[in-house]
Amino acid sequence: MSEEQYHSASHCKYLIQYHIIWCPKFRFSVLKGNVEDTLKQILHKICDDYSYHIKSLEVMPDHIHIFIDVPQTVAPCDVVRTLKSISAIELFKTFPQLKQFYARCGVLWSRGYFVSTVGHISEATVIKYIEEQKDHD
Repeated sequence: MSEEQYHSASHCKYLIQYHIIWCPKFRFSVLKGNVEDTLKQILHKICDDYSYHIKSLEVMPDHIHIFIDVPQTVAPCDVVRTLKSISAIELFKTFPQLKQFYARCGVLWSRGYFVSTVGHISEATVIKYIEEQKDHD
């Protein structure tokens, strides 16, 4: 791994990358068309605001894959909470019909998620996997 891929903080060098997957409640296929495009924009804005770097992102109709590089001070559960909570609020604001669709349960995302650390060796593999998701479905 080349030196410039590592980040520096006051007393450490680090590289922390996560592959995260989560789904809409009941795994309904609601992330299509304008919702998909808007969600991508929202996730990019959240990551800019929180100093997360998106290495790969794919929104499928019923789940999201994101591969991100994050600061060493942020726990994986906090990264997921930030992405899911802000994106749900913003999507509900932008798409009232989505909020109405989920009115009974009042939430957009299912409670669960998948998160995995990604080392340098498997980075290219994860990016290729995420980018090929659309072709498989």
